Amino acid sequence: MDLTVAADRAGLDKARDALGPGRIALVPTMGALHEGHRSLIRLAREHADHVVVSVFVNPLQFGPGEDFSRYPRTFDADLRACEEEGVGVVFAPSADDMYLPDRQVEVSAGGMGGVVEGAFRPGHFDGVLTVVLKLFNLVRPDVAVFGQKDAQQLALIRRMVADLDVPVSIVGAPTVREPDGLALSSRNRYLSEADRRTALALSRALRAGAARAGTAGPAGILDAARAVLEEAARFDPPLLLDYLILADPATFGPVGDDHRGEAVLAVAAKVGTTRLIDNVVLTL
Repeated sequence: MDLTVAADRAGLDKARDALGPGRIALVPTMGALHEGHRSLIRLAREHADHVVVSVFVNPLQFGPGEDFSRYPRTFDADLRACEEEGVGVVFAPSADDMYLPDRQVEVSAGGMGGVVEGAFRPGHFDGVLTVVLKLFNLVRPDVAVFGQKDAQQLALIRRMVADLDVPVSIVGAPTVREPDGLALSSRNRYLSEADRRTALALSRALRAGAARAGTAGPAGILDAARAVLEEAARFDPPLLLDYLILADPATFGPVGDDHRGEAVLAVAAKVGTTRLIDNVVLTL
């Protein structure tokens, strides 16, 4: 089936109906598609008969001074990637089509949306959940696929679906990394060569922490990761740490010494003008 591009709600309804019978999987994106996004699309195809990809740089999830205006927009390349991956529909609405000018209601991410990443980006997860719920209502998918790299976002979307009885199955996809270990991100293109050398400390720190998971408790895991990050703080350019946390994947609160089961070792830092996040799931 040829790729159909829908730019508004009416076009989306028509394109969705043309897909025919079968399960529909949605892969929400902000465009600037890379191999990580392609892996989400491939996973979506394993769970459904048709794949819809949304391309929308959501203004609600950017705070003051963040990179909304310079966020990479590569729509023609995104369409080529979707065609190559067998996507049936690309939904690429404008902000005016997604949001009423006098909108009043948003989704609240609650307490879980105000910790860790949410503490550094107030309101960010409210904007994420609002646009995701709108996309669910517009596309009406059976399943939606999100990357584990945004672990707190994935956890909050799962919580929203559970709390609001949204009839969509959520599938988490493993983080895709470049050969040097850097987690794939649309923001990686902002990194200079020197920035990138410093940024590699993020994945090194996670590996150092993960290596202690079988022999150390939470404090030992964090100490191993922190040592790598502290060394990178002396690089040129330096790594400026926002947070390092070993979090409960269900609440994103810090795990206690008696925690057993999965935990998320998550980190965020700025290198030059670029802010990056990364995480790894451990078993304690």
